[in-house]
Amino acid sequence: MQTQTVHTTINLEEFLTKLFAKLISQKDQFALWRKPHSHTLNILIDQTGITKRVIPQLESLEEGFIIHPFLDQDDKKAFFLEKSVFIKINLAENQLETYPDEKILSEKFEEAKEILKNFFTEKKDKKTSHTKLTATAKEDFIELVEKGIQEIKEGKLSKIVPAKVKKLAYSDSFDLVTAIQSMLKAYPNAFINFFHLPEVGTWIGASPEVLIQTKGDQFHTMSLAGTQRARGDNPLKSVAWTQKEIEEQALVSRYIVDCFKRIRLREYEEIGPKTVIAGNLLHLKSDFKVNMKATNFPQLGSVMLELLHPTSAVCGMPRQEAFDFISKNESFDRSLFAGFIGPVNIEEETSLYVNLRTAQLLCGAALLYAGAGVTEDSDPEKEWEETELKCEIIASHLNLKELN
Repeated sequence: MQTQTVHTTINLEEFLTKLFAKLISQKDQFALWRKPHSHTLNILIDQTGITKRVIPQLESLEEGFIIHPFLDQDDKKAFFLEKSVFIKINLAENQLETYPDEKILSEKFEEAKEILKNFFTEKKDKKTSHTKLTATAKEDFIELVEKGIQEIKEGKLSKIVPAKVKKLAYSDSFDLVTAIQSMLKAYPNAFINFFHLPEVGTWIGASPEVLIQTKGDQFHTMSLAGTQRARGDNPLKSVAWTQKEIEEQALVSRYIVDCFKRIRLREYEEIGPKTVIAGNLLHLKSDFKVNMKATNFPQLGSVMLELLHPTSAVCGMPRQEAFDFISKNESFDRSLFAGFIGPVNIEEETSLYVNLRTAQLLCGAALLYAGAGVTEDSDPEKEWEETELKCEIIASHLNLKELN
């Protein structure tokens, strides 16, 4: 299916509801996203009917959307959606900029809403049910943090990022498109995303963290760590960071610089650290930029992707030891949480984000994932509170409730 350029004003809620209902009914794969500080909503539809997996050699991939889990598979491949149809919506004007040339919005609005709601709430086969997946108990998470602190004190680790999963039910007012619209408005600085692969799962998120970006000759990555609640009318001015939070972020920055050193790259620009706001949370961030033409390194995106994932911000330091600790001690499969997602070679730009502030939408319940950066000075109770804050970012927009 080809697309054509149009400039048609739409009702965004109605358009997305009808589109999602049609695509889910047809068992198509698709992804929706809006980049930080952008007014463009992008929708990529893969109509091949094939759940494709690729090695993430970014420079040679076709236009598409990539989804990589936290854990590397044996063959190191990622899921990949090919671009069959590409739709762009100008959110400032509520206008379609590209649109498929055949009719795909056949359902009536109310019928489409019912199709979408039933998809997440009707009882289905066991494969898509949430019943076997259990949430992380607070005492188990506290114990995990304490174990991590002990490993740090013994010199085995310098930082660890334990995670938890929280399970909540859909309320009667649950509406997928309303949730997406709410997130678009609430988090202008985040990578808002929603993607559906029938054989893999359905996820929604608002990630604050760039893993890598390449556009033209420019390469960009960031270190993002340290978390506290945004308070007051001007949280960026009143924020104060503890030594623990400053050191946590510095560890991530040092790892990026070490990666540059490993590939003998010396010409890079480091900006920060500075405080940034992501929803109702504040973080410390440093940006790193490289001119790939000046450094004669056109494959820098793929090389750094392999070196950085999983980042110390979602895993820990040293990376292998932290990864082994997580694999041994966490009681659940992180799946796509803390992996990476994003558009590849779309309009000559690749933008990959760490899959954070995310929820997996199952039949009857949503699984919310969050981690906390633990150092020697961490307070286990405060780390639990940090994960609760992070889960709330998505839960509040999905209108979720406690399971009975």
